[in-house]
Amino acid sequence: MSFSELLQVAVTALRRNKLRSFLTLLGVIIGVMTVVAVVSVISGLNGYVQDKVLNLNPDVLVFTKYGIIRGRQEYLLARKRKPITIRDAQIVAKECRSCAAVGTNVREQANVHVGPRKLAGVSIQGYSANMESMLNVDLEGGRFFTPVEDQHAAPVAVIGYDVKDQCFPTVSPIGRTLYIGGYPVTVIGLQAKQGNVFGESRDNVVFVPVSFVRKVMTSKEDLSIFVRPYGGMAGVDRTQDEVRTILRSIRKTPFSTEDPFGIVGSEAIKALWNSITASAFGLMILISGISLVVGAIVIANIMFVSVVERTKEIGLRMALGARRRDIKRQFLLESALLATGGGVIGVILGALVAMAVNQVFPARVRFVFVLIGIGTATVTGLLAGLAPSSSASKMPPIEALRFE
Repeated sequence: MSFSELLQVAVTALRRNKLRSFLTLLGVIIGVMTVVAVVSVISGLNGYVQDKVLNLNPDVLVFTKYGIIRGRQEYLLARKRKPITIRDAQIVAKECRSCAAVGTNVREQANVHVGPRKLAGVSIQGYSANMESMLNVDLEGGRFFTPVEDQHAAPVAVIGYDVKDQCFPTVSPIGRTLYIGGYPVTVIGLQAKQGNVFGESRDNVVFVPVSFVRKVMTSKEDLSIFVRPYGGMAGVDRTQDEVRTILRSIRKTPFSTEDPFGIVGSEAIKALWNSITASAFGLMILISGISLVVGAIVIANIMFVSVVERTKEIGLRMALGARRRDIKRQFLLESALLATGGGVIGVILGALVAMAVNQVFPARVRFVFVLIGIGTATVTGLLAGLAPSSSASKMPPIEALRFE
């Protein structure tokens, strides 16, 4: 029999019992739906972290007091560390031979206002002037501050969109005066709109020279050191080791003791995030795998029932010249079609779930996920149909014709 004839027979057989066929597919539908929905959400979140959360160029390293905190115990240990000081940053800049640039960052919070227009709890980010080359700062207008302005603690600022909307709603902020904690600064730049990251606005921010923050807002010695190596990503490991050695030497850290500081980089953040999403992905794959196994068992059971119901038909076809492989292929095709139909429904439902989740968290439904879902369902159907199709093909024609 040709494939087209087998396909016609298989479709006709499945259409005889539409409700039974649909109920048989529920396990496959749930499994495929879970796979497509979870993979789409994780893919969307990974892209979101890459595009929105990571504000560093990939070859930039950050040395901080805390670093990446993975639990309460790590936080308690990090609190006991000495803060990183401006002197530490100056020594690193002087001694590091593999560093193309060394910058600093201090963070504070303050209220800003222009006349009666106020905005509370604004993140004040004090950066050295060379930080523009290390951060993914996208300016809609104006400029970043210069090394001369940083050196003289100039009262200049680059503002985020929330600050612009609240304090300069109808006019361009460039060249106008903004008050940070009562201290006047001149707005020289406007950051492009960033939006929210996991519910937190990235536009509620003001960038000023780090020297301005330390002179006007705080005198505490607690900052972060940003380092960019020569040679891009190829030089990251060498530079990390060199800066670690310098900072450990400054603190006279014994050889066997852990670093008294944390190291953060875009690759480290991505690795941490990927480990988190991998756990969630593994759990969902386990759940969907169980659903697919249940679906395969149900499909196999229904196919065995179908073989029994159509025993006389099998005997008649074999008596008329159908070969054993034709019978086997027919039932394998029916099983695969049954599961593929469930896969298509599962893909559609999974895409709808991902689209609904996308209203809250980012989710990306890609064509490859559709292929994976349908392919998984088809393979499940083929495996489920092996035993029933083999049983049907081995049936003696005489006994099949006598079956009541």
